[in-house]
Amino acid sequence: MKAGGFVYPCTCSRKDILNALSAPHETEEEPIYPGTCRSNRQSQIVNRKFNWRFRVRDGEAISFVDGRFGPQHFVAGKDFGDFVVWRHDGVPAYQLAVVVDDAAMQITEIVRGADLLVSTARQLLLCRALDLEPPAFYHCPLLTDEQGVRLAKCHDALSLRTLRERGADPERVRQEFKDD
Repeated sequence: MKAGGFVYPCTCSRKDILNALSAPHETEEEPIYPGTCRSNRQSQIVNRKFNWRFRVRDGEAISFVDGRFGPQHFVAGKDFGDFVVWRHDGVPAYQLAVVVDDAAMQITEIVRGADLLVSTARQLLLCRALDLEPPAFYHCPLLTDEQGVRLAKCHDALSLRTLRERGADPERVRQEFKDD
């Protein structure tokens, strides 16, 4: 991917990226990378930690058909930006890890949560860069609380175990999920 110009070294921290953005992005889980290090070459980075970031072509449309939600359409540079594929600590980032792992295991169908729909666009770009056949995707609706916030540890959501311990009716939980 380096030789093909798909990746470049990036020394920006998450804080650097947030500071570089002109408008607050409180509702976005991941702000769009502003391209600060896009012109970097590895030889320009001296004695600094850096991540390898995948270069997206701004304005490129990525489309696919999701098994649950139907046709999906994302625009690079608008819906997502350049993304980290290899971290400074020598560990592959999520997007690259799942694409390579799924290909190595010859996975043909992927089921993930609806919160990862935009990640599918990134993964399709990686499949193309690595000359891999992309799998079929199916994204499930997320379980949410009474306010519509997804159940997640980062929101202090209760686990299914805790819900059971508190007497929650499993059929009600399943029914709420089916209604979406």
